[in-house]
Amino acid sequence: MNLDQFTPIIERIRANAATRERDRTLPHDDVRALAETGFGALRLPAGEGGRGISLAGFFALLIHLGAADSNLPQIWRNHIAFVEDRLQPAPAGRNGHWRKVIASGAVVGGAWSERGTTFDNPNTHLSPDGLLTGTKYYSTGSIFADWISVAAKQGDDHVIAVVNATAPGVEVVDDWSGIGQRTTGSGTARFTGVEVDDRGVFPFLDRAPYQEAVYQLVHLATLAGTARAARDDLVEAVRNRTRAYKHGLGETAREDAQVLAVVGKVAALAYAAEATVLSAARSLDPVADLAIAGEDDLATPIHRATIAVYEAQGAVTELVLQATTLLYDALSSSALDESTLLDRHWRNARTITSHNPRIYKDRIVGNWHVNATPPSLGFDRAREAAS
Repeated sequence: MNLDQFTPIIERIRANAATRERDRTLPHDDVRALAETGFGALRLPAGEGGRGISLAGFFALLIHLGAADSNLPQIWRNHIAFVEDRLQPAPAGRNGHWRKVIASGAVVGGAWSERGTTFDNPNTHLSPDGLLTGTKYYSTGSIFADWISVAAKQGDDHVIAVVNATAPGVEVVDDWSGIGQRTTGSGTARFTGVEVDDRGVFPFLDRAPYQEAVYQLVHLATLAGTARAARDDLVEAVRNRTRAYKHGLGETAREDAQVLAVVGKVAALAYAAEATVLSAARSLDPVADLAIAGEDDLATPIHRATIAVYEAQGAVTELVLQATTLLYDALSSSALDESTLLDRHWRNARTITSHNPRIYKDRIVGNWHVNATPPSLGFDRAREAAS
């Protein structure tokens, strides 16, 4: 599938990424440019304004975007999951409505997590007359969005409420203070008596059954892009370095076999990360196709595909953290200068890997292989609460 229309945008994003990082400039124009070029609708069928791209094809593009600026894939993470939800066959009327919204170029953010509460008992509530009130954190993408997907309770039921980002009572603040992914807008979202249309209220269980794997794959694609960017920056730095250590093996860094070996190692790590992500994405494609077609008996294939994604998480985490640390071995103390911004690759990777920590996924994978225990999917606590 030809996706050349995104190349100029991604190259512009790449050219300005370091400046945005240094100045903490949110990439509003870049998000809008991607949306206007159809990025957010790529997974929709061609007959509904999309391109019908596979998950593997989409995640390959996402890696390319992440190599330009790792903040951009994460900004789109909630939108990507929302699209998968709306591709499902039910509820047909409301999902069809939102597919039209997505095809128009709208961007959807997300606001699910809260500080100081559990998922089972959020402080965000949707009243019987459709008014949403509550405060969220980690509201990634919402500051760029036209619509925001909000996790809430309506009475005893867990729901997703989709609100207009410009509606009265909506406030999104750029107060994310993490060490990395600084321009994702992953901060606070406040909702004060916000009106929610009936078409924007979904039972929490009305989501793509493979959604959890999609969420994790976005992080993994972001990491693979980060490793590729670290490799590219390292190659450029070695090419341009004129000084050499007196005990080195060459007159310049680019002639030093030990330095070149480090570059080769970082390149191999980046390659392995990307290949692992794409392999996991390919394992999810047939599951997604069956779910979208209305197939119900998907528990076993979803479990297997989810385990593949979790295995990829364990591998990619190690690969990318190693690559973004090892690159300094091929450089000198001048590479530590803040102006190089080489540290952003490790900071961004460390931030992404701290979401949905790998230690839990490693345990789930081990339990699957040894005891045939299926992974917990789709916030099982919500399923239990709804049963």
